[in-house]
Amino acid sequence: MADAANKYPENVPGKFYVDNQCIDCDLCRETAPDNFQRNEDGGYSYVYKQPENDDEAARCKEAKEGCPVEAIGDDGA
Repeated sequence: MADAANKYPENVPGKFYVDNQCIDCDLCRETAPDNFQRNEDGGYSYVYKQPENDDEAARCKEAKEGCPVEAIGDDGA
């Protein structure tokens, strides 16, 4: 389960975030490309834009549920 205390600093403030358990599998970037990007140097994903509509929110939720290491968090903010 993702831990807000370990989230990457690149994550923009808001409901969704990625923590340091990320294994750079690309699932979130494929599922919600409008919201997740890759840190090329570190080899991990982060939330660069919080969802702005229901479709983006649904894709972020799908990415969270599909994450193989549960590195995507949803703090309900």
